[in-house]
Amino acid sequence: MDQSQVIEIATRATWVALQVSLPILGVTLVVGLIVSIFQAVTQLQEPTLTFIPKILATVLVLVLAGPWMLNTLLGFTTELFRGIAGVGN
Repeated sequence: MDQSQVIEIATRATWVALQVSLPILGVTLVVGLIVSIFQAVTQLQEPTLTFIPKILATVLVLVLAGPWMLNTLLGFTTELFRGIAGVGN
């Protein structure tokens, strides 16, 4: 295994990690922004108000995008295991 293969694997792993994490992070960011605007407008500074919507949004994203995330991770893992056979050659 030479340096270019290691860099390629690391680049692909970083890209897969980014793809899998972006839906959760994006939705949580948007929900947090909406809650913050709501709190600023109503001057309601309840600390639990920020956590409950984010948790619910995260669970919803995991339910909806979970199968896609799992398939993406499984595809990457399968690709890595298939590449192990070619390392010794």
